[in-house]
Amino acid sequence: MNRTLIVALGLVLLAGCSKKTKEVKLAATAGAAPLSYELRLGKDTYQHYCMLCHGESGAGDGFNAFNLDPHPRDYSDPAFQKKKTDAELADAIRRGGAGVGLSPLMPPWGHTLTDAQINQVVLYLRTLERKPE
Repeated sequence: MNRTLIVALGLVLLAGCSKKTKEVKLAATAGAAPLSYELRLGKDTYQHYCMLCHGESGAGDGFNAFNLDPHPRDYSDPAFQKKKTDAELADAIRRGGAGVGLSPLMPPWGHTLTDAQINQVVLYLRTLERKPE
């Protein structure tokens, strides 16, 4: 009886691995380059702390954006991306909007996030730039 259960579990695990391998191959063939470790961490942090206001694509259209005046920054704007340095973005995240002379609605995350996490978020923000049309 135990041997049958072990064999059945093994087959289920193999089937799951096969499905995951197919998903990875499909993602690779779709042209989606895998994110580096730092980018994945930055994306995870962004999704947890920033996406609610700034939106999934960084366009400032998150779930809470319509409640905010002024609306959240559009990080996907190529002109904005060129204008701001990584240090300026990190400073705004660390000190919040009021700390850098912008909207007081952007909270300071310097006591919540480590410097490494802030740098990872900045790295991820750089991937949100939309392509010029």
